[in-house]
Amino acid sequence: MNVSMRQLRAFLAVAGHRHFRRAAEALHLTQPAVSRLIAELEAELDVRLFDRTTREVVPTEAGRYLEQALGRVLDELDTVLGHARTQADPLRGRVRIAAVPTLSAGLVPAGIARCTAGHPSLEIILRDQNQAQVLDAVRGGEVDFGLTVEPATHEEFDAETILRDPFRLVCPASHPFAMRGHVPWEALSGEPLVLLDHASGSRRLIDAILARRGVAARVAIEVGHPHTAFRMVEAGLGVTVTPALSLDALRPGLVALELTPEEHRNVTLLRRRARSLSPPAQTVWDTFRDVALTLA
Repeated sequence: MNVSMRQLRAFLAVAGHRHFRRAAEALHLTQPAVSRLIAELEAELDVRLFDRTTREVVPTEAGRYLEQALGRVLDELDTVLGHARTQADPLRGRVRIAAVPTLSAGLVPAGIARCTAGHPSLEIILRDQNQAQVLDAVRGGEVDFGLTVEPATHEEFDAETILRDPFRLVCPASHPFAMRGHVPWEALSGEPLVLLDHASGSRRLIDAILARRGVAARVAIEVGHPHTAFRMVEAGLGVTVTPALSLDALRPGLVALELTPEEHRNVTLLRRRARSLSPPAQTVWDTFRDVALTLA
């Protein structure tokens, strides 16, 4: 059925005003144009919608039904179209993101704060998840994009590296390492290590670095969050290798040292391959990139 919005709005105007000329004035159309739209609609529906006399225009029974039903439908359609229009506004709307814990505690607060200050009509929903969960959320379309450690493969994603985050050694201030300005990776051989578990994107990279440098790693404890690792180190249970972005949570009595030569992880913005971001999601993506450049 080939019915246009112009025909339906013309019908509602005539039904409401009970007059073709007044309906035409309300629609900013000529009276012949309105008469033509009504005639086209009646022909398409194959039903008479108005009884016309020299003094008034009265909806038929079919016209009265259509007037009542169509008013509700067009009101709802206007609401739907208005909501769709807001999705095209790069400074208004809801954006869902997922981030690994070290970024949720480091980069993400600064990014959300900048979005909130500059674009108060943006609403950002954050999921604080491990690496595998972030990848699953992006893959499944549950979030607009993710902030994560560069994944082992990019086959399913479009990715943009926004920051090189170096690894640091954290130990008690009383540890012999604390007297050095920096610590070579090889010095970790035999040291009890407190490391993030394999759900973390950083653990894969740390293991590869230790193996590549021939470090006889002795992993004493595995944890899920850098804050927990710091508490273990504070208790004298070992030393930890952690991304520099996690050092905001460093506790008194602990020191962070450079590991040489410097090794880093790539902090990456990630979205589904060949899927464009909504305008508000693109605004948030760009803001996080800018914040990362500031941190760098």
